[in-house]
Order: sequence, then structure tokens, then C-alpha cells
Amino acid sequence: MAKQSWFDAKTEVPNLEEKVAELDAFASAMADGKIEGSELAAQEKRLVAAMKAVEKELDDKLHAKVTKLLVELSAYDIMRTVHELARARR
Repeated sequence: MAKQSWFDAKTEVPNLEEKVAELDAFASAMADGKIEGSELAAQEKRLVAAMKAVEKELDDKLHAKVTKLLVELSAYDIMRTVHELARARR
């Protein structure tokens, strides 16, 4: 499988949302407009499995880079969510 960029070719903004939309479990969970605890737990389980699968293959240097990536991505997601919630209240 060819590597697909994580960025929009024109804006260089992360385009991972496009990949998220392709996840059947995500689409199913979002269909009713609310996330149940069981759906969140199932997503956490898939996330942990994916992280474990990758982590065991990383050497120390790459592990540090991927850890930074995950932390920055998490911070971005939280900040963007808070920003968009505030915008929606205006």
C-alpha cells in the first residue's frame, strides 16, 4: 500500500479527518449525533491495540518522535475542539 500524506497538498494542514471519516466504527458511532460510553470504550480499545502494534516496532529514537507526534496531535485535537465549541456558542 502506498504511503498517503497526512497533509492537504495545498494548505499543508493535517487531513487526518478524511481518514477518520472512512472508519466504519466512527461513522456508526457518530450516526445518532452522540457518543455512548460503550462506543468510546470500543474506540479506546482500538486505539490501544494500534498503539501497541506500532510501539513494539519502534527503536528508541523513532519512539521518541512518534511520542511527540501523538502528544502534539492530542493537544491540537483538544485545542481545536475547545475553539470550535466556543465558536458555536457565538
